[in-house]
Amino acid sequence: MDINHEYAAHQSALMQADDARCDDQRKRQFAKASRIAGRISAFQLELGAAAACAWSAAHLAAAEQSAI
Repeated sequence: MDINHEYAAHQSALMQADDARCDDQRKRQFAKASRIAGRISAFQLELGAAAACAWSAAHLAAAEQSAI
């Protein structure tokens, strides 16, 4: 996994959600950010990285935003 690519994709999805013109588009971008955060978290957990907890929280926060 290219972790820098994943970080950039996550940031991009959040920015696109912020700029969304409609709720459906915003929800799709938050869902995308959530999936990316989940991949980052899983990768870091596999490595035993302490930062994995923060990405788990980011994954949950984005999932909550996509449900609103």
